[in-house]
Amino acid sequence: MTQDLQTPTLVEQPSAFDFPETLQRIVAAIESKGLRVFAQIDHAAGAAEVGLSMPPTTVLVYGHPKGGTPMMLAAPRSALDLPLHLLVRVDADGSTRVAFHPVAALLVAAGVPADLAAKLAPAQALVLAAIQG
Repeated sequence: MTQDLQTPTLVEQPSAFDFPETLQRIVAAIESKGLRVFAQIDHAAGAAEVGLSMPPTTVLVYGHPKGGTPMMLAAPRSALDLPLHLLVRVDADGSTRVAFHPVAALLVAAGVPADLAAKLAPAQALVLAAIQG
């Protein structure tokens, strides 16, 4: 597999807010656009269940069948990258950061036509808008 050096494989941005507020703002932004949060995976809670500790670290899985289904019909392998995922975490300096893989590049790599794949980019852009001060 070749990597287009012009396409980032990861977007990571600091949040202007603390962890709980960042998470709340992102969920509210997602839901305000009619998207669904399918899952919140609290990795720190999972670590605590086995006697380990880690900073707050949550993965959100979100999207909507109306947006994702056409992608999966065009290229069934795209289901590996859908629904969308994003990571909210506290780094070693105590700052809250949000990260995700740019979805359009992942979907194109799975065989989705670029114009169709680009339709999900606004769902990721709304996350970045939610964490700006």
